[in-house]
Amino acid sequence: MRKIARGALPAVALLGGMLGAFAMVMPVAAAPPDVVIGAIFPLSGNAAAIGHDAQMALDTEADIINGHDNVPMLLGKGGGLPGLGGAKIKLVFADSQNNPQIARSEAERLITEDHVVAIIGSYTSATAVTISQLCERYEIPYISADNSAPSLSQQGLQWFFRTSPTDVDFSKAMFAFFASIGKQTGRPVHSIAIIHENSVFGTSSATVQEALAKAAGIKVLADISYQANSPSLSVEAERLRAANADVVMPSSYTSDAILLVRSMHDVGYTPKAIVAQDAGFVDPNFYTAVGPLGNDAMSRSSFAIDATKARPAIPQVNALFQARDHKDLNDLTGRELTALQVLADAINRAKSTNNTALQAALRATDIPGDQTIMPWSGIKFDSTGQNIEGTPVIQQHQNGVWHTVYPLDVATAPAVWNVGK
Repeated sequence: MRKIARGALPAVALLGGMLGAFAMVMPVAAAPPDVVIGAIFPLSGNAAAIGHDAQMALDTEADIINGHDNVPMLLGKGGGLPGLGGAKIKLVFADSQNNPQIARSEAERLITEDHVVAIIGSYTSATAVTISQLCERYEIPYISADNSAPSLSQQGLQWFFRTSPTDVDFSKAMFAFFASIGKQTGRPVHSIAIIHENSVFGTSSATVQEALAKAAGIKVLADISYQANSPSLSVEAERLRAANADVVMPSSYTSDAILLVRSMHDVGYTPKAIVAQDAGFVDPNFYTAVGPLGNDAMSRSSFAIDATKARPAIPQVNALFQARDHKDLNDLTGRELTALQVLADAINRAKSTNNTALQAALRATDIPGDQTIMPWSGIKFDSTGQNIEGTPVIQQHQNGVWHTVYPLDVATAPAVWNVGK
């Protein structure tokens, strides 16, 4: 056996020691920094439930992008943003309290203190006005997830991008549905009654609906405006009963929608049909509160949970959302989730969080509808930042379940139609 001189080391041992020392000084590749995105919604006050659901929807999409669920849609493979070396999405939420001025100050805080690269919001169009104008000042993209007032994309802003349709698009779908169901049943719509809160959302919705009714030769028997969060809508319910139009068309947030339906019941009025401008009439809390009084209410929608053949990602995404929020995705949460997907795609393609690079990537967005959970043709922005490929549907709440009833080629159930009976 060969003797080793004192103080000497075998070559293998010496090499191993050198490699070990080398490994100790070799720098470990740092993980890319998180991409910080702000989200402003009403997390307290009378719309807190809506804000909570929005938070759950955005968290679900962030988990899909950051995780490894392998969902069959854009950025569904997880692992972060490949264009930024696997960077993860980090959401920072702020509470607007459904107050436009608070929304503005929270947007400024997110930009100056949290250094967000973009802001998503915001449920009410009134809060979207102040947030979008503040983002314009700081040259930060505002992604309008669920604000529907057409005027928002008519402000001449360069940093405003809205993924979902506007009330013009939604209202056109309603009147197209009226024409279709009239031909289908032989019981056309001859008259409507419009009721809306006196906000940016409600007023613009009513204006569009009145113009479309005139163009279609449909009489507007009532156009009723009320103060948001009114303690009573009894007088308004009486006016609707007196008008007795074929269709009642409300533009109301959740608390007012609940009060309106209960007030109509209290004055002994059951509308032949309700076709709502989304908002409170798609909130699950509305149907919990009004029970059977909400049967067969209809609403325009951006999302169709029953469109699983055309959008195979829906079941998996809905299951992930359910695990967080213990309820199904709806029109609002579907739009909110999709807004983050669109923003993340733009950041990924820009391969940068630089504001001008991100703005350019958003402007170049061209996402096929089947890469989302939405029943849209796709997502492509015009010069105003409005998605021009969002295609709405009409849904009806039948026996506690939403069914798409229009357009007919994507309908999963016939409409319950009591007009003309």
